[in-house]
Amino acid sequence: MVYEGSESERERAINEWLPVTSNRNAKWWYSAFHNVTAMVGAGVLSLPYAMSQLGWGPGVTIMLLSWVVTLYTIWQMVEMHEMIPGKRFDRYHELGQYAFGEKLGLWIIIPQQLTVDVSSDIVYMVTGGQSLKKFHDLVCPNCKEIRQTYFIMIFASVHFVLSHLPNFNSISGVSLAAAVMSLSYSTIAWAASIGKGVQPNVDYSYKSTSNPGKVFDFLAGLGVIAFAYAGHNVVLEIQATMPSTPEKPSKGPMWKGVIVAYLIVAICYLPVALIGYWAFGNSVNDNILLTLENPTGLIATANIFVVIHVIGSYQIFAMPVFDMMESYMVKELHFRPCLRLRLISRTLYVAFTMVIAICFPFFGGLLSFFGGFAFAPTSYYLPCIIWLIICKPKRFSLTWFINWVSNK
Repeated sequence: MVYEGSESERERAINEWLPVTSNRNAKWWYSAFHNVTAMVGAGVLSLPYAMSQLGWGPGVTIMLLSWVVTLYTIWQMVEMHEMIPGKRFDRYHELGQYAFGEKLGLWIIIPQQLTVDVSSDIVYMVTGGQSLKKFHDLVCPNCKEIRQTYFIMIFASVHFVLSHLPNFNSISGVSLAAAVMSLSYSTIAWAASIGKGVQPNVDYSYKSTSNPGKVFDFLAGLGVIAFAYAGHNVVLEIQATMPSTPEKPSKGPMWKGVIVAYLIVAICYLPVALIGYWAFGNSVNDNILLTLENPTGLIATANIFVVIHVIGSYQIFAMPVFDMMESYMVKELHFRPCLRLRLISRTLYVAFTMVIAICFPFFGGLLSFFGGFAFAPTSYYLPCIIWLIICKPKRFSLTWFINWVSNK
């Protein structure tokens, strides 16, 4: 970890102001509900749709493998947070810089992490607006039709306020409510699917009839599942909020919280994915709550739960972006750390994600595109590459690799 004597006064003052490092008093249960909020977001609603694109055999296999593989890679990241004596890797890109070098590490990690965090927030904007519209249509079916654009703007208005909370610990109440809501609406989704039962003429075959179409759908399904396991992009930042000493490193309580979170993830993901696909087959919508219409009150309640949850998810994924923005403006552009700087930068970010969500309100397409593009690297195999570099630098050095290739 970094001790006070190893930092300049200015650097220490900046770190005490930045969102990720300003408060290190989090408890292990903060890790649990922050990770649940980060992972069980919009992706769980689309898992039955992913199953329809993958089929029973590949779908179940990939779901289970993803759970195991991402649990292993998140363990690697928790361990690497303090693997180097006297150093804490508080941010994903700091770990990448140590592994790949100062400049190359930034170019490898930051574009991917920003893509994941920003695209997640865009998807949550779409999901929040979509769920608000669904709630309105269910409780007031005879009311005048309101475009989804306005519901996205209503959802964004909440974040114009919440985004000015300074750090992870300050949004712990929001995150806890979001974690509870995720378990609630997931339960409603699979319970309502059981209540519906297997639909007449249900079809479990691939929807596409051409081979290129089947391949495209299969890859899109992989992207949706990758999106559902995207919590790795904030795990180091969450761990940075925990106290740590040489005698009691932060990895202990952090891992305890991760285990609890992953058990909740399994409880949410597997029943929704399997039961939703069992009930509706390949006719299921890319958001299962849009497929479910009855009982009206229950589905309307589930949509409100989704709104509450994605409010928390948006904030969890926005916090590392706020940290990067504010760090760059203060350290590189030499702005003075102040409330005005935070108000302007964060407001502009929320406005940006709102505008993009309004322009591209395609829930399923966004999930599959962003999932395949950047979520898989940062969650599935990039931690393994960094682990090999840090843990076995001699064996897996560039010289060793060149010699190995030459001998072959």
